[in-house]
Amino acid sequence: MNHAVEQFDRARSRMTHDLRTMITDSEDLLHAVGSVSDEGFAAVRTAFEQKLKAAKTRLTEVSQPILDRTRETAVVADDYVHGNPWSTAGIAIAAGVLIGLLVARR
Repeated sequence: MNHAVEQFDRARSRMTHDLRTMITDSEDLLHAVGSVSDEGFAAVRTAFEQKLKAAKTRLTEVSQPILDRTRETAVVADDYVHGNPWSTAGIAIAAGVLIGLLVARR
């Protein structure tokens, strides 16, 4: 579990860095629109598009392991619920009663 949290934190840091880079590049592109010739604008636009594609690829690469683990967890939970329906119902009832008591106090 701790490994998954560390992996998520690293992915979040990389995505934050990539988003900041995208914002900076967007600002550069906006500044270039007014002061650069058509050829210069095309070069800046091409560079921006390449960075955007790279960021999308990184997002996919980073999010895929997290999505895979989420699916695995859902499958395990589903198997548990189907294998232990009465235990699951008891836990759900106990949680409902606890929530009901907490809400009734207010």
